[in-house]
Parts: sequence; structure tokens; C-alpha cells
Amino acid sequence: MVKMLPIEPLSKAVMEDIGLVWHTDRDGSPYVDSTLLQVSEAEAEAYYDAANTLYDMFVETAQHVIDEQRYLELGIPSNLVRQIEESWERDDRHLYGRFDFAGGLDGLPIKLIEFNADTPTSLFETSIVQWAMLKANDMDATRQFNNLHEMLKENFRRLITGDHPPDEFAERYAGQKILFSSVGGMPEDERTVRYLQQVAHDAGFYTDFCYMHEAGFNAEDGVFNKDQQLADYWFKLFPWEDIAAEELELTRLLDKVSRHGRTRILNPAYTLLFQSKGILKLMFDAFPDSPYLLRTDFEPLSGTPQVCKKLFGREGANLQLIDAHGKLIAETDGPYAHHKAIYQERAEFAQDPAGQNYQAGVFYAWEACGLGFRRGGDVLNDTSKFVGHIIEG
Repeated sequence: MVKMLPIEPLSKAVMEDIGLVWHTDRDGSPYVDSTLLQVSEAEAEAYYDAANTLYDMFVETAQHVIDEQRYLELGIPSNLVRQIEESWERDDRHLYGRFDFAGGLDGLPIKLIEFNADTPTSLFETSIVQWAMLKANDMDATRQFNNLHEMLKENFRRLITGDHPPDEFAERYAGQKILFSSVGGMPEDERTVRYLQQVAHDAGFYTDFCYMHEAGFNAEDGVFNKDQQLADYWFKLFPWEDIAAEELELTRLLDKVSRHGRTRILNPAYTLLFQSKGILKLMFDAFPDSPYLLRTDFEPLSGTPQVCKKLFGREGANLQLIDAHGKLIAETDGPYAHHKAIYQERAEFAQDPAGQNYQAGVFYAWEACGLGFRRGGDVLNDTSKFVGHIIEG
């Protein structure tokens, strides 16, 4: 069983003051749990090693996808292929991603569930909220696997310095501008984007924010803010696969911007290769002996409990739990039914005495740098809770 440490929860007023306005779920229960999950130094180090090792494996597998033109297997829209290849060839900077892991606690092996390479759910909670939980309870804030804020700042600087040390930023900096955008009417997304904007500002960039519908696009120049100022970088919290499917004119413009314009997009288009759960099948084929990978295929597995999920599904939607005999034991609905599916061996999650599952989320920004947890039932969906952690001292 996992070990939990009860703490005094952050009040709603404090959470709203720091920007967490989505602190209460639809049923009236708190979204942020009032306990901290106790993690040993060895367990935290194991999560760090797993994420770093797996990122290199994702990069190697993505190169095979590009070299062998295996986009169809990953469900990659054809109208994004050129942007994917160009952003990969330029080695555009991947700002952040989040690995979702089963296990890693209570003696269970770490197993990769998926890599959310372009969706920052729980980034603000991991970086800021769980740090505030320790501070509010007079605990040492360094007793976390959580330097996500600083690593994000350094990764923004690497947009300029590349593989050179981030402390060379000032020498190379030339007034670069980053425009940040989210979809209107989504407070969680907007707060996360505005947090990233603040990090970039602290890193030394000129920054601005506008909603997606307020941004301007010129195929020969790039992306503009509301005042018609050209951005050197544009961070958009809008998934690439949704742009390709729902915003065909924007996809066409961004394709031209990628080739002719000055603006670079964050996260780059190639992160869609990592985001597709289809890459998990190709990775398992390439690294069958990896201790971190679960058996995965595009066809149902034989003789093992498994999970059927859609290539671009999120938050447990359109998911099926299947037993070792091929019998459906649970399923969820959602908006992703039209996507291709994968079948992944079912992993074992660490649990508390109430039988709730704990999934680790490890953020990656140049290297693994932040740990947080989600707690829920057999399917971790949009009702799961965020649980902070503390390193046992």
C-alpha cells in the first residue's frame, strides 16, 4: 500500500489567489487531495531514470517513423506530415511533455502508460500547487522531485542557445518575442498558458497573450499578436491533431509559416509522433526487453488482461478494459471513437487501502524534472484527483 501523509489543505481562497480556479470538481469534492504521497529517494530516482531513458527511445523510434514513412500506422494526418518533418529536421525545441507511469511505488515496477508530449494537464499543479502545499504546512519545499519551474525557464532559454548552456542566453538574446495563446472560455487552459508566459518572461523574453481566435497569421511572415506584432515563437495550447482535423485553413497557413515564415511553433509539430499512442507499439517492437514498456499491438493481445484505447484519446475516454480471455469488463464513452485503437497489456498500479489507483506523472523538460500523481479508479478520467508528494527524509 502507498504511504500517505495528511496535511492541512490549501483553502479555496489561497488556491484562487495562486491561480487554481478549478479547485472543486463537479460533484463538489476537492480536486486537490489533502494528503501527500510519501516517496523514497530511490523511488524518485527511479522515475527520473525511467523518463530520461524513455525519451531517448521515443526519439529513436520517431526517427524510424520518419525514415520509413510510417505515419499512417500512428494515425498522423497527412496535412501535418511536412510540418512534422521540417520541425524535426530543424531540431525545433520540445518545451515539455509528461510521462504517465504505473507502478514505481510499493515495490511495483515502473511501466509506461503513455507520453503526453503536447498536452500540459497538471503542469501548473505539479510545478506550483504541490510546492505551495508544502510551504503552507511549514515543510521543506526541497523535499520534492520538482524543479519543473526552473527547467522550463532554462528550456525557454534553450530556444536561443540550443545545445549551448542556458546561461549563455544573454549573450545570444536579441529581443525575441513569444506569443502565448489558448482557447477562450477554458480557465484551466488559460491559467496554464499564462503561467508558461510568466516563466518565459522571467527567462528574459518579451511575451504577450491572446486567445487563439485573436492571433493573426501571414504565410510569408508568421504569427502576429492583436497589435500586428510578429512573434518569433508562438505557443498554442491547442492539440496538433485537432488543428489538422478542425482548422484546415489554419493548418494550411501554419504549413506555409513553417517553410517561409519567421515564427516557430511550440510545441513543434513532430511532438505529435510522441503523442500518438501508436508509437508505443513500434517502441515495443524495437525495444522488447525494456523493463519500462508494456506489450502493445494494433490487434487484440492473447492471454493477458489489456486496455484498448484510441491513438489520440484523453482522460480515459473511449477506453475498454478486457480480461485475459478477451471479455470486455468495462468501457467508457467519449469523442474519440473514430480514431484507430491500440491494445496495451494492463499494468498494475500502486493502491491505497481504499483500493484507489495512483498514476505517476513525470514532466520532461530537457530532462525529467517534476513528479505528481493522479488518483482514481480502474479508469483514470477527468474525475481523478491530483495528489502531491513529499520525499521521505
